[in-house]
Amino acid sequence: MHFKRKELDKFRSLNGPLIDVRSPSEYYKGHMPNSINIPLFDNEERSIIGTIYKKQGREKAVIEGLKFLEKKMELLLDNLFINIDSHKTKLGIKNNELSIRIYCSRGGMRSQSISWLLEKYKFNPITLKGGYKTYRRWILDSFSKKWNIVIIGGKTGTGKTKLLTLLEKYNYQTIDLEGFACHRGSTFGGLGMKEQPSNEQFENKIAEKLNSFISINKIFVEAESSNIGKCKIPHEFFNQMKASRRIEILRSESNRLEELIDTYSFFSKEELQESVLRIKKRLGPQRTKIALESINSEKWDLVCRSVLDYYDKCYEFEKVGKTNIKLLDLTDRKYDERILDLINDVL
Repeated sequence: MHFKRKELDKFRSLNGPLIDVRSPSEYYKGHMPNSINIPLFDNEERSIIGTIYKKQGREKAVIEGLKFLEKKMELLLDNLFINIDSHKTKLGIKNNELSIRIYCSRGGMRSQSISWLLEKYKFNPITLKGGYKTYRRWILDSFSKKWNIVIIGGKTGTGKTKLLTLLEKYNYQTIDLEGFACHRGSTFGGLGMKEQPSNEQFENKIAEKLNSFISINKIFVEAESSNIGKCKIPHEFFNQMKASRRIEILRSESNRLEELIDTYSFFSKEELQESVLRIKKRLGPQRTKIALESINSEKWDLVCRSVLDYYDKCYEFEKVGKTNIKLLDLTDRKYDERILDLINDVL
């Protein structure tokens, strides 16, 4: 497949509905952000057609596909028109002025079939040549580009995510990896979060955000291990993170305990105890016992103290060999715009 960046850029820049006509399972694995899944075939139908294609050839598979399509044509068109009408109303434009972007896996029969249908109704469909595979090539190529990354590091409870949010509020370029992964990165990281995306969709979100930036400007990223829950940071991007300059946030233990209590104390005792038990081998029997008993009695400072030592040791191990670290002491400081000057001074 020949990768044509200009064609993809034009497709992405058009202002109209973005429709993914692949099966629901393909869409779940990974899709273009803001796309709507209106599948030509469901998962089972796609599997049947694929089997026929392999065993009996393309012609038989096309015939079977037409049989499936005949049964659902009215519903398919209704779904398409509802989506198109909502964009027309939102943008205040006519049918022939609206670019309806359609893609399938490779830019083949599925997207071409929907495009043909819409043309019959006087719409202006645009298909993506090479389909989702072209998009994924662009996504993966994005991670090999050189990015001007600044890592926000610090021990558990130093408010790294809060600082990242502050930077974004004041229009600094930031990548919230934990936000994209729907996970905070620790054994407690999934509490209160949505279901994690597929790893492919996690990559899509990162690359989309990266490509919205001016590459020579600083991009602030929170320090992470290579895995955030079940999501894995793309290898090439993670290598750039490891080699990047780093701001190390320092805060007192009391500040850190306060941060952790604010973040986790409102979750149920059962959820917190399950999280502790997942790392009981690493905590050891004594600290595990203290943590579980403290959760029961709602002694949140003891809960946090019992796990801080473990996470501090993990963090110090991850820091081994890292250079170009600038220390920034934010003990007792409120995370507001006055901190931004301190960050700029450090850099």
